[in-house]
Amino acid sequence: MQGLIELRRNSRATELVALTPETLDAQLKHLGAKARRWVESQGFKAEAGSLLHVPGDDGSLRCVLFGAGRRDDIYAFASLPQRLPPGDYRLAGDATDLERAALGWALGAYQFTRYKKPRRAPAQLAVEAAVIAAVAPLIEAATRVRDLINTPTEDMGPAELCAAMRDLGKAHGAKYREWVGDALLKNNFPTIHAVGRASHRAPRLAELNWGRKGPHLVIVGKGVCFDTGGLDLKPADGMRWMKKDMGGAAHAIALAGLVMQAKLPVRLTLLIPAVENAVAGNAYRPGEVITTRAGISVEIDNTDAEGRLVLCDALAYAAEQKPDLILDFATLTGAARVALGPDLPALFCNRDDLAQQLLDAGAAQQDPLWRMPLWRPYLTMLDSGIADLANAGPSRHAGAITAALYLERFVPDAIAWAHLDVYSWNDGERPGKPKGGEAQGLRAYFDFLRRRYGGERKTG
Repeated sequence: MQGLIELRRNSRATELVALTPETLDAQLKHLGAKARRWVESQGFKAEAGSLLHVPGDDGSLRCVLFGAGRRDDIYAFASLPQRLPPGDYRLAGDATDLERAALGWALGAYQFTRYKKPRRAPAQLAVEAAVIAAVAPLIEAATRVRDLINTPTEDMGPAELCAAMRDLGKAHGAKYREWVGDALLKNNFPTIHAVGRASHRAPRLAELNWGRKGPHLVIVGKGVCFDTGGLDLKPADGMRWMKKDMGGAAHAIALAGLVMQAKLPVRLTLLIPAVENAVAGNAYRPGEVITTRAGISVEIDNTDAEGRLVLCDALAYAAEQKPDLILDFATLTGAARVALGPDLPALFCNRDDLAQQLLDAGAAQQDPLWRMPLWRPYLTMLDSGIADLANAGPSRHAGAITAALYLERFVPDAIAWAHLDVYSWNDGERPGKPKGGEAQGLRAYFDFLRRRYGGERKTG
């Protein structure tokens, strides 16, 4: 696991002392007069993020002092794997939560190395085996999301995305099946087929089923492996990072993995509609009308509003099974980013209590969500003169809301449902949040599911 190793007896790992301004004086007394003079000469005040190497009497490194900031801040230690010299370090001091520190450290140690050698080896944090066991599932899940999103489309098309899902299910004894190409039409998934039919790589819907008893949980993820915009072609800058348009699927797959690994007492169904929205002579066109799986006719106003089209058939199929809960993830709208920026996923939910539980889990796990309204009067923005509704409309107002309202049409009121509009990306480098694919809301959702179905347990 990147960045973490097991702490062993007689370890020679360098001591990393986590401090706050309030605990600095006591630590200096423990270090002795020479060390105190050194620390004071360097102006070290243990402010959050500050770092100081303390030499021993022989000039070798005695320990490293670090301003840890808030004890419960997952990202307090996230910069250290790249800031500290390569080697092994062990935590000392009482200014931190070990599980959160280990989680943040590992998130900061991540590097995507499929096509490029790592810049350098990250510094390693040596922690107890129990700490690693507690945080490893979350680290592995976040890494899965990042790796899937960071992989370019030539190596992460619909077939490869579904293969990753199949392999994960196989590891947990889940059942897997998929509908590919024209089989989507034969089995009544017309919108998934329409969006993906212009690509040389066939569209598909993948289904994974795990567990035999308990409430039925369905997780759905938008798997648009590349989005040109279709005939409503995106400009170059809008298309540049569209390998990440399967970020919703990456989240759904990773969350399903956490559920299976934790053996939550549920019957789990994972659905991934996987397509490439391409341009060709048989591409679906603005003005076409598609009758969806649910029997709702949809006029295509914009071929670049394709995510809601692939999701609506999957949601209708999910609803047919009358589950206890449906969760969907999608990199659905730029409007959500305009409203909330890159860090806050937009949460839409048809149950107030369910929404609050998700928000509370986000706050507890330092994995924030922000609830947006399902303001139903805005459904008029999706009016069509020739079909039951349009997939988009002439107004740019409330784009994230109208997209969520579109999806809601395919989920019966009797079924609890939450939709998360995620960015799935870091535009720049920050501690614990490297540039590229990112898991957002994943820890929050898993914490929520564990509390709902499996009892409470502290996580990172």
